[in-house]
Amino acid sequence: MSAPTPAGTALKITPLGDAIGAEIEGVDLARLDDAAFAQIERAWADHLVLRFRRQQLSDLDLMRFSRRFGALDRVPIRASDVMDHTDPRLAIDPEAREYVTIISNVKVDGMAIGGLGNYEAHWHTDMSYNDTPPSASLLYGIDVPPAGGDTSFCNMYLAYETLDEASRERVRGLTCVHDASRNSSGELRRGFADNDDPTHTVGARHPLVRVHPVTERPCLFLGRRRNAYVPELPLDESERLLDHLWAHATQQRFNWTQQWRQHDLVIWDNRCAMHRRDGFDDRHDRVMHRTQIRGTAPMRYV
Repeated sequence: MSAPTPAGTALKITPLGDAIGAEIEGVDLARLDDAAFAQIERAWADHLVLRFRRQQLSDLDLMRFSRRFGALDRVPIRASDVMDHTDPRLAIDPEAREYVTIISNVKVDGMAIGGLGNYEAHWHTDMSYNDTPPSASLLYGIDVPPAGGDTSFCNMYLAYETLDEASRERVRGLTCVHDASRNSSGELRRGFADNDDPTHTVGARHPLVRVHPVTERPCLFLGRRRNAYVPELPLDESERLLDHLWAHATQQRFNWTQQWRQHDLVIWDNRCAMHRRDGFDDRHDRVMHRTQIRGTAPMRYV
């Protein structure tokens, strides 16, 4: 076991993209002191997404580090990831089962262990269809495929700030309905009816421009594209506006892509960054353990 980071040590913080993302080196997240965390917290506010490589984290370590950012969200659905099986990658510590989720493509006896499989996950904000989406997500790489499964992030502060002035003023007063019926890979959730009419979308209503509760900076808050609807506008105008905002926000100049290695830990700010995942070859296993930090209702920027 490595020693704690010596008090007063300055961590190495290296930007990973022009718009978003930084790598933090020189810290063991399982043995983290308050001074080191203060540096991490400042870097997170500046870069929105942080990567820590070569971490050795148990589920309880992951929970302890996650709780430094706020109260943990409970696992949304009690899934098959708590089945009785012998693969240690797919087991959750009994003390962590309320808060740690498995994201994987692995199947045991034909049953999926964890969620999301091996297919592409489209651009989204985690659980934006809820009234109080998580403030942050943390993802720890237990096993990663040799290629594919990369996770991309985009900076929604910059997406708002770089809109033309007329667009910025227009979207500030508008709302968006976030579809709850399908997940980020497009699968229909249990208990929801299929719907192709955005005016009948079921889900939370959030401001199109929210103000970050910590940095107090405005950012676009788009959530998910499919069936999103701006109720203040006729459907055709809503579709044109949302198409424009999505095309603008997801430009490469606002993006950075994480190419996973085993034992990477990545945290992103779910309030001001969207993310997506590439698909990958299902012959290779991808196993991640995830926590989420409880959020607050998005505040409109006025």
